[in-house]
Amino acid sequence: MATTTLLGWYEQMAVIRGTEKAAHDLFMRGLVKGTTHLAAGHEAVAVGAGAALRPDDYVFATYRGHHHAIARGATPEGCLAELMQKSTGVCRAKGGSMHLTQADHGMLGSYAIVGAHLPMANGAAWSAMLRGTTQVAVAFFGDGATNIGAFHEALNLAAVWKLPVIFVCENNRYMEYTPIDAVTAVPNPAADRAAANGMPGVLVDGNDVVAVHDAMLEAVERARSGGGPTVLEALTYRHFGHSRTDPATYRPQEEVDEWLARDPLIVARRTLLELRVSEEEVDAVDQRAKDIVAAASAAAQAAPAADPDDAFTDVWADGGAAWRT
Repeated sequence: MATTTLLGWYEQMAVIRGTEKAAHDLFMRGLVKGTTHLAAGHEAVAVGAGAALRPDDYVFATYRGHHHAIARGATPEGCLAELMQKSTGVCRAKGGSMHLTQADHGMLGSYAIVGAHLPMANGAAWSAMLRGTTQVAVAFFGDGATNIGAFHEALNLAAVWKLPVIFVCENNRYMEYTPIDAVTAVPNPAADRAAANGMPGVLVDGNDVVAVHDAMLEAVERARSGGGPTVLEALTYRHFGHSRTDPATYRPQEEVDEWLARDPLIVARRTLLELRVSEEEVDAVDQRAKDIVAAASAAAQAAPAADPDDAFTDVWADGGAAWRT
């Protein structure tokens, strides 16, 4: 692993972490309306997996998708502006926190309906297969989605058609407020179910960006070469509650402390130091990330509000069902 590569991933994770903190702070100031689902603690999954993809690959995410949007090229300013209903937001204020989308970067949406996007990723993968482009589709989802019917249906179809799709479960141990192991018969809710659908199930440390990248790269190469789908389960932990209304008091403090000590940024920093990157160089990256986020937050707050008339643009309808025939 080249140190410059890992430094780049570290900076990307630091920018994502800073953007999440900025979103939290703006929410607490009343500048972000509605709820937000922060992904602080999940950065290594988005950055490690994203680094294994091509720019023209497809990504589908959940409502907890800020980190995936930025890892695919959305700017912190565009994301924060979207959360504040500004005209410069990535969706011009039409999506908000739960629906960040940037199709020109292959980010084909964040979805609030749990598990709904897994079959959609199959569709994108099928399209790529039909067109012979060697593109892959990736569906990121939480552990709670593994008990949704669409999860099992999507895996079955992907295996039957041998689709170039990777199913990435971000297992943060809790499906909203309920521990996943309290309602699931197998220890690893995604990886342990892959074999029943005739595909590899891979378990990886979701807080280690290098481990995520390496596992994802293998799955991507398998998909591109016609080897079919893979289930990748990344073990991670969210630093905040499920949403901004959740204080997460249901989690044992010793568990929280254990996972915070395994923070993806701490893990990556330790690896960099082991590779003989100096403390000063890593600190400089941290400062650069803080500056990027501070500038993005200021620009997003200063941006003009979205024009209500824009709500009627980018909408297609013909008044009937004629398009079906």
